[in-house]
Amino acid sequence: MSGLSSAGSAPAADPAGDAESRLAAVISPLRRTLLAAARERGELPDIPDAQIEVVRALLPSSGSAERGPAELAEALHLNRSTVSNLLGAMEADGLVERRRADGDGRRVVVVLSPRALDLFDRFDQAAGELLRDALETLDPADREAVTAAVPALEKLAAALRGGSR
Repeated sequence: MSGLSSAGSAPAADPAGDAESRLAAVISPLRRTLLAAARERGELPDIPDAQIEVVRALLPSSGSAERGPAELAEALHLNRSTVSNLLGAMEADGLVERRRADGDGRRVVVVLSPRALDLFDRFDQAAGELLRDALETLDPADREAVTAAVPALEKLAAALRGGSR
């Protein structure tokens, strides 16, 4: 009978565990829903999540607009062979370009293609519009709570990646 409320009908609430469970249950569906809706609104191709992570790692805002394959593997916590396969598919789709590094002709670096930059600008614009529209449907207190939570969610993401901000 442990875990049942005094009425015997439901498990007792664990405030700390409940928050983690609820957060885990909302993050993945929220992300998938936003991706699908932004792809539809922006009339964008369906790009696999792993390729999206590679693109995000190569965006100028990530701190490095070009990286070697080994650097990408380390940054994304993926095996080098996985990154090599991803880059091969992305190069075939016109999303990345491999070239010799400036100043070191032995080193190969990966950069985003103009096509990838355009697609991700369009994706970010569509996602931003969708989020603004959705936030407008919330009452002011909920809208403020979501906005206030962003810095903590950024820190949570960094902690999950094993880094710090």
